[in-house]
Amino acid sequence: MRIQKKYSGIVVPAVTPLTEDYKLDIAAVGKIFDNFYQHNAQPFVLGTTGEVASLPNDLKTAYLKQAGLSKKQGTTLYAGISSNCLQESIDYAKEAHDFGIDVVAVTIPCYYPLTDGQTKKYFEQLADAIPLPLIIYNIPATTHVSLPLAMIDELSYHDNIVGSKDSERSVERLHQSLKLWKNRSDFSHFMGWAAKSAEALLLGSDGIIPSTGNYMPSIYQEMQKAVWNENVEKAYEMQERSDFYGNLYQGGRTLGESLWALKVLMNEGGLCKPIVMPPLQAQSEEEVLKLVESLNLCDVGNTVFQTV
Repeated sequence: MRIQKKYSGIVVPAVTPLTEDYKLDIAAVGKIFDNFYQHNAQPFVLGTTGEVASLPNDLKTAYLKQAGLSKKQGTTLYAGISSNCLQESIDYAKEAHDFGIDVVAVTIPCYYPLTDGQTKKYFEQLADAIPLPLIIYNIPATTHVSLPLAMIDELSYHDNIVGSKDSERSVERLHQSLKLWKNRSDFSHFMGWAAKSAEALLLGSDGIIPSTGNYMPSIYQEMQKAVWNENVEKAYEMQERSDFYGNLYQGGRTLGESLWALKVLMNEGGLCKPIVMPPLQAQSEEEVLKLVESLNLCDVGNTVFQTV
């Protein structure tokens, strides 16, 4: 029998909507959050999809504040606090707490190579110092480090460490993770590899964190319903849709380029402007036209931007 955990469900790693002068687009935050909530998805701000590594501190603070103001009552709000500076992550967590964030996620600091012992100590120091529960975020594509599952499992018994978000592309790791934590009521596993969302949920993962949910959260709402109803065929049908629409902005692009392309698609739905924070840059107008044409050719009906 599936255990219903406190931290679970569809969590979307929200983009950071920007104005032309690189300030937070407050109106767009409301539109994006409303789109999530209409499809039973919960926001995760200041993560990889939110361009967190490129944002100035005042913009991060502004986003934490606006996220708290835009939070729907009775939902869970997630935020990233990753930094190469321990004290900075602690300060972000304290700000997040003050603005109404419920739980924070953090990657390993990725400038100095760290031993497993140093890494474990870092997470313990952080968890001891912050006023919010902590999720450990494993994403080798950006940190260039794969956090050992044995180490995360040891950390999972810390009173203030409540889950793992794993974006490493390894089916074996997924299976090993669920063997460790599927039946743990006090520790949640989130799949951050969108291509394995349905498989993870069907196997017992507590939640998924798909970036495509920024402009098509309905896919994951339907996927989750299918899993709850033990409709495996429907769940994998939604996975195929996720793969298809994810490829629209990710296929043939670097991570940074795909974040711009994602905002282009969201702009078509009236959700936010296609502006990214330097060093990321917009691509050519020709690329914009190709993206829009590809989106328009899709048989999306009313399933993409139901709030617009």
